[in-house]
Parts: sequence; C-alpha cells; structure tokens
Amino acid sequence: MRVLLIASITLLSVNCFAQSLVSARISSGVDMGLGIKKQQLAPSIAYYQLLNVGEKRLFSFGYTIKLGTFYARNLDYITAPARLTRDKKGLASLGASLVPANIDTVSFTNISMTNLNLGLRVQVQLGPVQLGASADVIGGGFGRRRTGRYQSSTGTFVVSSSGDKDSLATFQGANANQSASPANVNIRLLGDNNLGTLSSEVFARIIVNQRIGIKVGYQWLTTGVSVRNRDTQANNNRFRNRTDFPYVAVTFPVF
Repeated sequence: MRVLLIASITLLSVNCFAQSLVSARISSGVDMGLGIKKQQLAPSIAYYQLLNVGEKRLFSFGYTIKLGTFYARNLDYITAPARLTRDKKGLASLGASLVPANIDTVSFTNISMTNLNLGLRVQVQLGPVQLGASADVIGGGFGRRRTGRYQSSTGTFVVSSSGDKDSLATFQGANANQSASPANVNIRLLGDNNLGTLSSEVFARIIVNQRIGIKVGYQWLTTGVSVRNRDTQANNNRFRNRTDFPYVAVTFPVF
C-alpha cells in the first residue's frame, strides 16, 4: 500500500512538472481576423502553436492551420504558370522578367473562395509586443464556380461536337465568357511556380491579458482559379491574382 502511494505521488509530481515544462516551452492560440481593401474582403481564423526557444522565450517558431475566405468584385486574373509568365521553370524563373506576349487575362465581376492551409510562423518577443511573420505552405481550396471574361488574342479551346470530330474555337465574342472555379490544390513553390491560393503576412501583437490580444499586420494574398476550357495554344487553364492589404485580428491565447 505504501509503495503504491509513493508511486502515485511520484507520478503526479512528474506529470505536474511535465505540464509546467510543456506550457513554458509551447505557446498556442487562435487569431480571428480580417483583411480589407476596396472591393476586397478576406476574413480568416487561424490556430497556431509555437515552440519557445531559450529561458526568456524571446524567439518562437511553429505552425499554423488557417481557414480563410476571400471575396472580391471586379478582379482580373492573369496567366499563372511560370513557363508562360517568365518563359522559364523552377528556380530559373525567379529572377526572370515577365513575358507580356504570353499573358492572358480573365476578368470577374464577382469572385469568392475558401481555403484551408497549413503554414509556418516565426515570432520574436520584445517586452509586451510580439513581432512575427507567417506563410501558407500547403492546403486545399473550394468555392463557387464563376463566369469570367477571357481576354486572349491567340488562344483557342476545344468545342465538342455530336459528329466524329471536335473543333477549335477562339476566346472571342460570346466565347469570351468562360466558367472558372477556385484552385483545389495550394502548394508554395516560390514565385510563379506557386499553385493555388496562398497568403503570407508580417504582424505585431500586444497581449492585453492572458485571455486576449490585439494583432495588426499586412498580408500578401495570391488566389488561383482554373478555367473549364483549356487554352490549347498555351496548354493552360490556370490563372492567378496577387493582392495585398492591411489586416487586424483578435488573438485568444490557449496556453
């Protein structure tokens, strides 16, 4: 009985010590925020968990899981693949100039999409202020299919016919109205190699008390869409828009 009691007390002490150690090394919370710009709105909710480095916890790094939605009016999307926009692939495309002749545009009166992305975050503690940056890395998206105005002087697409042979049509006249949907796959590959919808941000946060904090920052958001009819000349149906805006959020620390 005495052995059992001693063992129980020992396990309880170890558990309490471990929990204290974990709470000192790990911090987490939830950001509920909004990015806003003329005719653009980007609400989001993000959970983050950071590992604190050193006894003073001045530096932290970790991951984020963010659910974000984007709404916009009168927005233009341009050709996305690096092999077209920069005439190069991979790392070689990062320093290359744009090739205007290869870039088409799809204009939307209204556009909306929702994305769930996993990202990375780093943070520095300076007294009561936290300074940090984060970036989406991988995830997925979905949303309503929209009709956009396709602008291309050379593009063609396949038109199915009831006969034995399909035909080609240009993106002109009534055919300029093309259906598009949000990108389903989001992957950060740097520059125009990126796929889908991804955001990055820099921010400053003040923790008011143990239950709430105020966060302000600036976000860069790339959104992607796929047009239903692929351009057979460029072998492409992916388009992107890049935007940026101020961002404000309320933070609810977890531990």
